[in-house]
Amino acid sequence: MRTMAYKPVGLVLGVGAGLIAGAIFKQVWRVAGGRDEAPHATDEKRGWGEVLAAATVQGAIFAVVKAAVDRGGATAVQRLTGRWPG
Repeated sequence: MRTMAYKPVGLVLGVGAGLIAGAIFKQVWRVAGGRDEAPHATDEKRGWGEVLAAATVQGAIFAVVKAAVDRGGATAVQRLTGRWPG
């Protein structure tokens, strides 16, 4: 039952984490890549190295932000309810 009650909270936190991670990645790419936009996988003007580097950085940032937001959300629920969700 606790898992079911936490699912909507987790969903909202996941969306928020994605938005935060996207904003962080854009700022990191501007500094690291020297361009305003990261390359897309189908961008023929960008090389394999640049495309794969951007994907790696983006994935790492997303994973860290999502883990931090999920952990923070679970900790907040525990503080409010006295029980760990899930």
